[in-house]
Amino acid sequence: MIGILQSLGTTLLSYLLVLTLVVTVHELGHFLAAKACRVAIDRFSIGFGKALVSWKDRSGVEWRIGWIPFGGYVRFAGDENAASVPDHEDLESMRRDIVKREGVQALGRYYHFKPVWQRAIIAAAGPAANFALAITLFAGLLMVFGQYVVTPRVGEVTAGSPAARAGFLPRDLVVKADGHPIASFDDVAQVAQLRVNLPTQFVVRRGAAEVTLTATPEWQLREDQFGHNRKQGTLGLRPTVSAADVIHLTYNPIQAVEGGVQRTYNVLSSTIFYLGRMVSGQVSADQLRGPLGIARLSGDVARVTTQGAPDIGAVILHGGVGLLQLAALISVSIGFLNLLPIPVLDGGHLLFYAYEAMARRPLAAKVQAAGYRLGLALVLGLLLFGTWNDLQQLSVLKILGGS
Repeated sequence: MIGILQSLGTTLLSYLLVLTLVVTVHELGHFLAAKACRVAIDRFSIGFGKALVSWKDRSGVEWRIGWIPFGGYVRFAGDENAASVPDHEDLESMRRDIVKREGVQALGRYYHFKPVWQRAIIAAAGPAANFALAITLFAGLLMVFGQYVVTPRVGEVTAGSPAARAGFLPRDLVVKADGHPIASFDDVAQVAQLRVNLPTQFVVRRGAAEVTLTATPEWQLREDQFGHNRKQGTLGLRPTVSAADVIHLTYNPIQAVEGGVQRTYNVLSSTIFYLGRMVSGQVSADQLRGPLGIARLSGDVARVTTQGAPDIGAVILHGGVGLLQLAALISVSIGFLNLLPIPVLDGGHLLFYAYEAMARRPLAAKVQAAGYRLGLALVLGLLLFGTWNDLQQLSVLKILGGS
């Protein structure tokens, strides 16, 4: 029982640390952009609900930590509309109230009366901050620790696997996949995961010659690095295990930033590619994860990276590095998700602002309201679907059903 409680505590703490970092930076993006545009701000909150701690700075902004630690928000002065995009009639009413209360010169302090391009910058600043966080974390880790790369040389080909059917042989060096250069065996594994059921052309160096092979990755239930059985894309290849095939790369600051940008781009492009296949029905949506899945992953990362640590300092160092890598990955996902053109997300605000810029007036209130209801239903539906997948992965439904 004590072990279970410790595991739950580690999972919850790890999840909250990762989520708080990613959400805080996202909201800081909105906050700093609004400050740069001289927008009056009432509140910056990490978490929702009643404040556990709160204080006001010199500019009058209330900073608070809510008791529900899942998310956060920035509230602009006068922002009573949850959509943050009031229609023409709402704007006129708000304008009259502000002028009567504070004078016409005060209008320039309010978010809704800023030029549409400034409001668009403020909306886009949250996702941009997430991408910047990912680049910073990836770059910092590369500069401090470098990177261990396993040469993409085949050590073993599983009999009857897609790789075996395609003609892969031990000692083949994979140099290209789907026309893209391969730098490490991790790249081969990523191709297998992303291109399940897609015939993929590989170029391998075999002796002095280059050979072109076509293999189709397929799903296989197998144990992951955290000890859980899950469905993974596989080719049936294992790398060589000699010390000569493991290379430690070091990075100077400029190289580290370039590496951080490249990693962020790779995560983003892979996410878009896989979601495109999911939407088109080429792969199942059962790989989508919700809050429970992210929490479980956070706990797994903390557990695996701290195994064998000799003291508390090593536990903090190893666990911190693992969680920072996870935070970078999640930050890219949060940034991308918020750019989707769905009302209630930042991308939905940008969509409405684009209409306003072209039509020279906000979208009608009824259309906005319908859009936000639809957007909220879609986001909640995705959240519930991800949670359903999480419960299936955790085998909770089987336990409750007695099977």
